[in-house]
Amino acid sequence: MTSHAYPPVHPVFCTIVPPHLLEHLAASDNPAVAAAARRTLVADAANRTGRVLARSAGAPTAAPPSEPAPARPRRTIHDAQNGTELPGVVVREEGQEATGDATVNRAYAGLGATFDLFLQAFGRDSVDGAGLPLLATVHYDRNYGNAFWNGEQMVFGDGDDDIFLDFTLPVDVIGHELAHGFTQHTANLEYFSQSGALNESVSDVFGSLVKQYALGQSADQADWLIGEGLFHPNVQGTALRSMKAPGTAYDDDVLGKDPQPGHMDDYVRTSRDNGGVHINSGIPNHAFYLAATELGGNAWERAGQVWYDVMTGGTLTPETRFDEFAQATVAAAKARYGDGAEIQAVLKAWAAVGVPTD
Repeated sequence: MTSHAYPPVHPVFCTIVPPHLLEHLAASDNPAVAAAARRTLVADAANRTGRVLARSAGAPTAAPPSEPAPARPRRTIHDAQNGTELPGVVVREEGQEATGDATVNRAYAGLGATFDLFLQAFGRDSVDGAGLPLLATVHYDRNYGNAFWNGEQMVFGDGDDDIFLDFTLPVDVIGHELAHGFTQHTANLEYFSQSGALNESVSDVFGSLVKQYALGQSADQADWLIGEGLFHPNVQGTALRSMKAPGTAYDDDVLGKDPQPGHMDDYVRTSRDNGGVHINSGIPNHAFYLAATELGGNAWERAGQVWYDVMTGGTLTPETRFDEFAQATVAAAKARYGDGAEIQAVLKAWAAVGVPTD
């Protein structure tokens, strides 16, 4: 494809668990659940403020490598030892044997699975396309119920063991957060309102593709759940989000009910969560699911390729809205595949969620 200039990179603080869910838990009658949620919210607020200050100061620029190196992952896993200083103590580096800590090993494997998807399916060397080292920190804080990308690395909490289990358990959570790095280095979608919901949706799309690629699943075989296996068994829910059926991922007395819409008729207008970025992402999520399952086969091969082409094609702006993104997917499908099944599947998918493509 033709090379394009990307907009300036502005790292953001992106979490897998949305603030509205943590706020609901913070009001729980269960003191342990409420305390853990409040602690997580405080930590997230501090990290979010830190990223704003880092943005205003400007991100450091890495020196270009003297010569191209073979595409391979460069992973480093750190242990925060239940503190909040990042990155923490190095506990496993690229090529080293597994440790006795399952959380460390899952993080290492998940970074590798994400690297493999981008390289093998899309020919991309790491999330920035230039071999960016993949860094992660595990055992962050105490009872921390989230995972995040802070513009430089992944961070995983251990959960509170009442609502959330270890955040390295679902590989799509790892893929989701690293995909925020992919967005940061490509379309750089602003983390607010519709562009922010697209930012979240792109992470769900590629997080789900990481899981499907790792398991060798076709679009029809995939569960299309984000964060399946993250909830404690006592929680009435299957995952954080469902791309197949937004709004059905959980319905629990403590968690509340999944608020995601799957159609523009139900678009949520709110000032919370940066304009509902984790809520309204259900709409483009469902569009991708519909396109991928309409085409069948492996979702990363055609639907995923179209979404990848859009993100790397240089036509999006940081403020891109749903209809503009939809139009870009139609153009990308036509450019790569012509007037065949692919463009028809994309058109049908966006029409089904109420997003215009003309």
